[in-house]
Amino acid sequence: MTKVNFTRGANGKPVATQALEEALAAIDGLSGECFFGYPLIATPEGKYFLDATFVSPEKGVVLFDLIEGTDVGDYAARQDDLANKIDAKLRLHKELVKGRRLIPILQVISFAPTINDVKRLAQNGYPIANDKSLAEVIASISSWDDSTEALYRMALSAVESLSSIRKSRSKREVSKPNSRGAKLKKLEDSIATLDHRQNRAVIETVDGVQRIRGLAGSGKTIVLALKAAYLHTQHPDWRIAVTFHTRSLKGQFKRLINNFCIEQSGEEPDWSKLRIINAWGAPGGDERDGVYYEFCRATGQDFHDFRTASARFGGDAKAFEGACQAALGALKSAPELYDAVLVDEAQDFAPSFLRLCYSTLKSPKRLVYAYDELQNLSGASLPPPEDIFGIDTKGAPLVSLGDDTRRDVILGKCYRNSRPVLVTAHALGFGIYHDQPKGTETGLVQMFDQPALWKEIGYRVSQGTLAKGECVVLERTNETSPEFLADHSPIDDLVSFQQFNNEAEQNAWLVDQIKKNIEEDELRHDDIIVIHPDPVSARTRFGPIRKTLFDCGIQSHLAGVDTLADVFFKTETPSVTFTGIYRAKGNEAGMVYVINVQDCDGAGAGLANLRNRLFTAITRSKAWVRVIGHGEGMSHLIQEFQRLKQNDFRLCFTYPTDSVLGKLRIAYRDLSPHEKRRLEQKKGRAVELVDALERGELTPDDLDEETKQKLLRLLRDSV
Repeated sequence: MTKVNFTRGANGKPVATQALEEALAAIDGLSGECFFGYPLIATPEGKYFLDATFVSPEKGVVLFDLIEGTDVGDYAARQDDLANKIDAKLRLHKELVKGRRLIPILQVISFAPTINDVKRLAQNGYPIANDKSLAEVIASISSWDDSTEALYRMALSAVESLSSIRKSRSKREVSKPNSRGAKLKKLEDSIATLDHRQNRAVIETVDGVQRIRGLAGSGKTIVLALKAAYLHTQHPDWRIAVTFHTRSLKGQFKRLINNFCIEQSGEEPDWSKLRIINAWGAPGGDERDGVYYEFCRATGQDFHDFRTASARFGGDAKAFEGACQAALGALKSAPELYDAVLVDEAQDFAPSFLRLCYSTLKSPKRLVYAYDELQNLSGASLPPPEDIFGIDTKGAPLVSLGDDTRRDVILGKCYRNSRPVLVTAHALGFGIYHDQPKGTETGLVQMFDQPALWKEIGYRVSQGTLAKGECVVLERTNETSPEFLADHSPIDDLVSFQQFNNEAEQNAWLVDQIKKNIEEDELRHDDIIVIHPDPVSARTRFGPIRKTLFDCGIQSHLAGVDTLADVFFKTETPSVTFTGIYRAKGNEAGMVYVINVQDCDGAGAGLANLRNRLFTAITRSKAWVRVIGHGEGMSHLIQEFQRLKQNDFRLCFTYPTDSVLGKLRIAYRDLSPHEKRRLEQKKGRAVELVDALERGELTPDDLDEETKQKLLRLLRDSV
């Protein structure tokens, strides 16, 4: 790091803020993170906002008292007050204290850019500077001689309040220095700071729409939670909504927001002002409320539950999309319910829901939506905001992000999955090393329509050309996949595939591993997730495993079934989480077991969806993942994984042309239950036709010439 990164919160001093940013940026050899209007500190007198805080590996923690005009007032008293407050905050972190001494150097500087002769106002021991003298004053600060990268990160984490906010659901007790529990603790400590892009996304607020993009594990959920809490502490009178697709995220949002507000303001949030609510909702009080239901209630429109919406608009995602479109279509005037709305997992919502959220907002329409570019691996991501939100009466787009990086934030680093785990998920999800079916042009199962998206999510071209029709080799960088996520364990331990003779053998092995994790590896029950890719049969297939665990004295639960719909991990009692794939989304754990994955192999319609499930399951792991199954399908998946390992976890493939992409979308498309039945009926009729020809009940001459020629042409093209 050779420069100062700046993150702008609100401090009410725009002129001095701009001058300080320019002055600090001009100082050679200075590096670190500078926050304006941050952190907030809880004091007996209430919340206390700092004008600016600079954390540097060279100079320690430097606090700035910004002076807008020419009246410096009793700046020495303000400096003492600042130093005392931050000193007390930092001393709460025992790793930053040695004996009675605070390890990072703590200094306060008053910065008055509009005063030319600041030296005449200076008091001994209380530095004051303007833009011309700041470099000299900074240079006069003693260097932080015992600074290390680890100490610098700890100091930064303490200022950001992240170490306490991101603390585990329960205390981690470890006694063996090299156990999995110890490795996980070290891993969690290492990600207790936000990177610069995450900091900016949390603290910098724009008037209007803000989009946050990133792949799984890049920190979108925690950024949204902290942003909601930060806005609430800054503007306690604002009405703010946080919404999401996966109901089990509700508890995670509540925990993060509550921790942040207590850390920053000393108070729990006012949950009547800051609402964590479902997207759809239903009658039945605050716990069941939702954005769509509240919209209907406020505008006097008919509310559609899932049953009535499915009957009118179609099943699955079409139901909610249609309900939102109908509500917007009947809208006479916008209800203006909120000052800010934050939407997580936006990729799982139709654009009509984002438009509905937009219509609930007061001017200047502060909508923040975060989405995963890869949640739908086919690259059928959200449309651009110009298409989502439409145009005004003059034909101009209501929302356009332009090139403003504050409005369009890309989180490129993955802090959950190590490089081997993430690349494995991509390789299997896309079918990079999938056998090429006979008569087809590629073994790929799906692919992004836009090749450039690979670079946006943190890959670089190692060989070849990233373009349609070209051969390319892609790899992740140490910048986008930090090495510390992988260097705690051998690669074969980070991700492993196991094949068994049958399901009973698989289940017995799984039980033994979970027992070992808890009894020997020092993992907690909530460090373990067991995922079944098929949500329909998950409950039945989990039954024998959970019974055996119970007989061994190990409690488990089926998320959303044995718990409330909003609960994923149990916190009141130690319990291993079992889950279908959809409830797993948005959650993570140190050890993830993905079972019966042979069901994710196959051919034809629906394969892309099966591979998406496998991708999602693997990316729930923040340390180790076990992909297990049995039968021929498991053999095929292991072959794909072995080819990936032989290529040193790089993706080597020929990028499909537009023509091939179109064929992939048709060949491996997802089908509704009705479409599946129709497809099976057609396949059955084709079998009947062949049987009739073989038995002589029907001869080729019985078919009309046009049908015969079509059959011959289609069969010839597919062989």
